[in-house]
Amino acid sequence: MTSVAAAELPWGDVWGQHEAVSTLQRAAHDEGSPAHAWLITGPPGSGRSTLAHAFAAALIANTPDDHATMRQVLAGTHPDLMALRTEGVIITIKQARALVDRSYFGPSLGRYRVIVMEDADRMTERTSNVLLKALEEPPEQTIWLLCAPSEADLLPTIRSRVRTLRLREPEVDDVARLIVERTGADVDVAEQAARHSQRHIGMAQRLATDTASRQRRDESLRAVLGGRTIGDVVEVAGRIVQAATDDAKALTAERDEAERASLLRTVGVPEGSRVPPAVRAQIQALEEDQKRRATRSLRDGLDRVLTDMQSVYRDVVMLQHDRQEGIINLEVIDDLRRVAGEWSQERTLRVIDHITDTRAAIEQNAQPALALESLLVTVVSGNRL
Repeated sequence: MTSVAAAELPWGDVWGQHEAVSTLQRAAHDEGSPAHAWLITGPPGSGRSTLAHAFAAALIANTPDDHATMRQVLAGTHPDLMALRTEGVIITIKQARALVDRSYFGPSLGRYRVIVMEDADRMTERTSNVLLKALEEPPEQTIWLLCAPSEADLLPTIRSRVRTLRLREPEVDDVARLIVERTGADVDVAEQAARHSQRHIGMAQRLATDTASRQRRDESLRAVLGGRTIGDVVEVAGRIVQAATDDAKALTAERDEAERASLLRTVGVPEGSRVPPAVRAQIQALEEDQKRRATRSLRDGLDRVLTDMQSVYRDVVMLQHDRQEGIINLEVIDDLRRVAGEWSQERTLRVIDHITDTRAAIEQNAQPALALESLLVTVVSGNRL
């Protein structure tokens, strides 16, 4: 972010959200006080957190040309910025209370103190109530920026105390062009990635640059479409869970090892040496954090598989209504047409509903393999257990 040209600060990394940027620019430079709390909503990959941090930079900067402060905020090192992006399953009450406690301090250098909560949808009801008190009695120079996929992801009591800004969803061609510019990926690969990610910019970038991720997606969907009997269910479910597990490990293993090595260097333990008893508690705490992150990463991986499955049966519904434009999974169009011809529309909608329920069940700690087996029984039989 620090490479953004001065003329583009702090909005240079925000992409495709011109109306939202205009709204926030006016709010940041309003002679009156901007709203004390904002909720930025939009589909995954729409740039919610990027926009929130750009807005934070504009709010904290003392003048519109205070580029040094803006760069510091965008780098995450300014004392008047506090940001939370949980890598666990939920935002804990402890984390929320830490934000609330800090919110009552006035700004030290900038115009405002800004609190950014990137994953506000991961608050439980009890955690939301902790935040609610801070939103009901906001300090004069503190501004909260919450990010979530939709307003419905937060309690009504929270929604009633924030100003909501909804982001637009980019088009497939727009995302593909961005991926080509950012990564130099082949145009056809970028278009496929943008389509398969359903315009999620981060996921599209990963698919365009990671052949293994593209293969895992393709193999998982072909396995689901190829399932014919109840006997196939256990095997396919196991393969999907294993693929998601491998994906999660690939994303976290290298980082976990680097964090452990960094901690040991910090406390003066040479590489390969025995860990002293005095340091074991710190190592254990790190490992607990890493386990929580691994759980979140696995659930996110399974959620991506379910999102991909949902896109398949969304395509089937479109074909059943004689709609050809906007098909996401063109690579398996023959299979999609076969299913569209063999199934009733009611059966397709039943499968889509079960996918939604499976996503919720896994988020509530259901055993992934069993949840997927139940879903796949519905896929191959047309009936829910």
